[in-house]
Amino acid sequence: MGKNVLSALLALSLASTLAGCGRASSGNGDWPSYGRTADEQRFSPLNQIDLDTVTRLGLAWYADVDTDRGQEGTPLVADGAIYTSTAWSKVFAFDAVTGAKKWQYDPKVPGQKAFQICCDVVNRGIALWKDKVIVGTLDGRLVGINRTSGNPDWTVQTTPVDEPYSITGAPRIAHGLVIIGNAGSDYGVRGFVSAYNPDTGKLVWRFYLTPRPDGKADGAASDDVMKSLVEGTWSDGAWKITGGGGSPWDAITYDPQTELIYIGTGNPVVWNDRLRTQNKGDNLFVNSIVALHAKTGKYAWHYQTTPRDAWDYDAVQHLIVADIPLRGSQRHVVMQASKNGFFYVLDAIDGKLISAKNYVPVTWASGIDMTTGRPIETPEARFTETGRVALLAPASAHSWQPMSYSPETGLVYLPAISNSRVFGDVDELDYVDGAKNMAVNINYSVPGPHGTKEKQGPAVPSSRTELIAWDPIKQAARWRVPTATWPGGTLTTAGKLVFQASGRHFIAYDAASGKAAWDYDLGAPAIGSPITYEIGRTQYVALLVGFGGSGGFGGSEPRRQGRLMVFKIDGNAKAPAYPEYTPPPLLDVAKAEPSSGDADHGATLYSRYCVTCHLGGVFLPNLARSPVIMRKDALNSVLLDGALAPSGMASFKQYFKPADVEDLRAFLLWRAKDGEIRVKKQGGHG
Repeated sequence: MGKNVLSALLALSLASTLAGCGRASSGNGDWPSYGRTADEQRFSPLNQIDLDTVTRLGLAWYADVDTDRGQEGTPLVADGAIYTSTAWSKVFAFDAVTGAKKWQYDPKVPGQKAFQICCDVVNRGIALWKDKVIVGTLDGRLVGINRTSGNPDWTVQTTPVDEPYSITGAPRIAHGLVIIGNAGSDYGVRGFVSAYNPDTGKLVWRFYLTPRPDGKADGAASDDVMKSLVEGTWSDGAWKITGGGGSPWDAITYDPQTELIYIGTGNPVVWNDRLRTQNKGDNLFVNSIVALHAKTGKYAWHYQTTPRDAWDYDAVQHLIVADIPLRGSQRHVVMQASKNGFFYVLDAIDGKLISAKNYVPVTWASGIDMTTGRPIETPEARFTETGRVALLAPASAHSWQPMSYSPETGLVYLPAISNSRVFGDVDELDYVDGAKNMAVNINYSVPGPHGTKEKQGPAVPSSRTELIAWDPIKQAARWRVPTATWPGGTLTTAGKLVFQASGRHFIAYDAASGKAAWDYDLGAPAIGSPITYEIGRTQYVALLVGFGGSGGFGGSEPRRQGRLMVFKIDGNAKAPAYPEYTPPPLLDVAKAEPSSGDADHGATLYSRYCVTCHLGGVFLPNLARSPVIMRKDALNSVLLDGALAPSGMASFKQYFKPADVEDLRAFLLWRAKDGEIRVKKQGGHG
C-alpha cells in the first residue's frame, strides 16, 4: 500500500471518528472511542514508542480503583483526561499526565444482580459525547455523566427491570446517536439493540434480534423484517417460554462510509436445539452479524455464522471495518474472528461472504460452503442426534477480548484459545420463572465416589492459548506465539508494535515477527485491552489491571484490587506489590453439624448450580473450605435467605428446597473431608 493511500485512509478514519464522537479532539493523540476510530481497528498512528525505544518503557503513574473483580474496560482519553469503567459499572476520571483523580461515579448496582450475569460483574467500556461520559450498567441502565463534575445528567432504563437482562458492553456513538445492546441469552431473554439521543437519553429506535413468542408486532424498527424473514426460521419449542436469546452483548461497529451499524449477536435460548425448536430452522438473528441503518435502525443485511446453534457459538466478537486489497482492487470489508473458530471477511456494503477459514482447530465443521455461506457440519456435531461428542468449547476460539488491525502490516492481531468440551443430550429442562438450566448439555464431572455419572464423559484436552497474527487476505496465520490461559485484547501501533496483557505480563511484540520486544511484570493478571495516547509530545500506553470474567471463575488467581497502569519512555514510578494469596485452611469436618442429606443428589446440584462459579475456589470461594457448610442454619441463610446478596451471592430459593440445601451440604462436607485430601495431594486448590 502506498504512503499517500495510507495517509488518506488514516485521515478519513480519524475524521469519521471525530464526526461520530461529537466533540473536539487534539488529533491523533487522543483515544476518544472504544476502538479509537469508528472502524474499531485499534490501531494508533503514534510511533514515539517503537522497536528501538520500547525497551525504555517504564511506569509513568498508576491509580488503584475500588473494585476487586474482573477489569475488562478500555480506557478513553480526551482533552487531557483519561476515563475508564471498572467492575460493577463504576466510572473513574483521572488527569492523563499525572494520574490525579478528578472524580468517580458509582451507579450503585444492587449486589444480587450478579446472580443474573453470566461472566462476572464486568464492564468493557464507555462512550464520549460532547460534555458527557456515557456508561451502560449491569442492571440495564444507560447513564449520561457530566465530564466535568462526574454527576449524572440523565439516566434511562434500557431493559425490562423484571427480566434477567444486563449490560456489560460499551456504548457506541453512531450518526449522532448512542447505541447500546444487552446480555442475558443464557438466562432466558429476547435480545435487542437500542439507539438513544445522547443529549437527553430519549429512545430513538429499537431493533429486536429474535421474534416475539406471541407473534405480535413490537412497534419497533425490526417489525417488517420479523414478519418477512425471521419468524419462519423458528419452530415451536422451549424458546417460546424463555425468549429466543440473541443478545447483542458486545460487538457494535459504526461505518460512516456506509452509514451502517454492524451488530454481533449472541447464542439462542436454549442451547439444546432439539428442545429449543425441535431441530428445525436456522433461528435468525442469533449467532449473526446484522447490519442496520444507523439513522433509523432499519434492517440492511445479515450473515449468520452458526445456523441452528447448539454449542453456544456466539457471533458477538469484535467487528473491524477496513479496506483491504483483494483481486487487484480495494475492498471495503467487515472482519470477525468468530467464537465458532472461523475468521470471516464480509463485504461491508451488502454482507456477501468473501472468505472464511478456521484459525484454531475446529471439529464441529469441516469448512464453509462459499456458495451458500453455510458451515459444512461434521456428521457427529449434532449431539442431540448422534450422542455425546467432544467439540470446540463455548469458551474457546475468540471471545470478547478485542483484536486489532494494522493497515501497515495488513494483519489482524487476534487472541485465541483452543480447547474442547463434551456435549450431550438431555431429556428435559427445568424452568423456574421462565428460565434456566439452559446449559446443562455441557459436561461437568465431579471427582470421587459422589461424581454424577450422567455428567461424566471423555477427558477434555488441555487448552492452548495464543496470539495470532492473521492475514485476512490469505486467510492464514503469519505467526503464532503462546500466551497465558486467559489473554487480553490487543493494540497495534505505527511503532511496529503489538501490545497485549498475557497473565501477569504486559508484552510488546514485534508486529512483523511476533518476537517479544518488551515485557513488564504487572504484579497481577490483566485481561483488558491497552490503549495509547499522546500529550505534550509524550506518548503513553495505558492498561487496566485486574483478573476475572469467566476465565477467573475456574482459575487459580485470586481477586486483586483493580489498577490503572500508565507507561511512558523512561517512566520510573513504582507500584506497590499485591499481597501474597493464602488459601483458606481445610475445615475440621469432625466439628461440623452432622448432615443427613443425600450426598449423591448434592453432587448433582453442585454440578448444575455451583461449579461454574466455584470450581477454582480462588477467585470465588472454595465451597469445601467455606465455614458456612459447617452448620445447617448457616448454609440455609446464604442459599435460601440471601444473607450474602449485597456482595453478589443471591438467594437460590427459587431452585433449592431446604432438603436440597442439606443434600448439597452433605456433598460439600464429603468433599471437605475426602475430596480435599486428594486435591491437596495433586497440588490443586480444589
